[in-house]
Amino acid sequence: MNPPCGRCNKPVYPTEKINCLDKYWHKGCFSCEVCKMALSMTTYKGFEKKPYCSMHYPKTSFTIVADTPENLRLKQQSMLNSQALYKEDFEKNKGKGFSVVVDTPEMQRVKKTQDQISNIKYHEDFEKSRIRSDAPPPENRQDHEEQPSNPERFSQPVGQMCPAAVAPPGGGKRYQAVYSYVAAEPDEVSLQEGDLLLDVEPIDEGWMFGCNQRTGHRGMLPANYVRPV
Repeated sequence: MNPPCGRCNKPVYPTEKINCLDKYWHKGCFSCEVCKMALSMTTYKGFEKKPYCSMHYPKTSFTIVADTPENLRLKQQSMLNSQALYKEDFEKNKGKGFSVVVDTPEMQRVKKTQDQISNIKYHEDFEKSRIRSDAPPPENRQDHEEQPSNPERFSQPVGQMCPAAVAPPGGGKRYQAVYSYVAAEPDEVSLQEGDLLLDVEPIDEGWMFGCNQRTGHRGMLPANYVRPV
């Protein structure tokens, strides 16, 4: 069954059928609603399912809405809904945003400089903390210390005897320094390899308290620099 034409309502046969704007048209009936100029699929403009030429295509116009109390109430309600939706989206996405930084040569240079500064700072802090570190001293630690002129000078302990050498009041043990150590604080005792330490008592896992027989100084000393004798 052949469908009716959208303009003349007569049957449209397949040889002359144009399917456009949800209707079927004869080729001769597919024309502008105003000037009746024949149109094609590339020259027509549809409005409310009717074909028009470019000259007579209906122009849309704005409708003036009066600011009635009801319209003002609806406008205010719409604004409140928009603000509530914006706030809800903001709370959901808060903390998830990020800024995309272009990886330009300048940004690469700045990043490399920051990495170098961080490495220098790390090594400075490491050197400062190494003085009080529990790890054994490195091999070059003795470069900054006084080198013994006679290696046999420590075979026999010499120097001022502290009172603890005669009768240790706390019953502490005797220890011997296995590494040299330079005191970093006033309450610490400097050591040279072979020093005899008297009245030694442990304080915590890394430090002890005792008296250096050679110097007569009493104070804190690193536990991993000495051994019991």
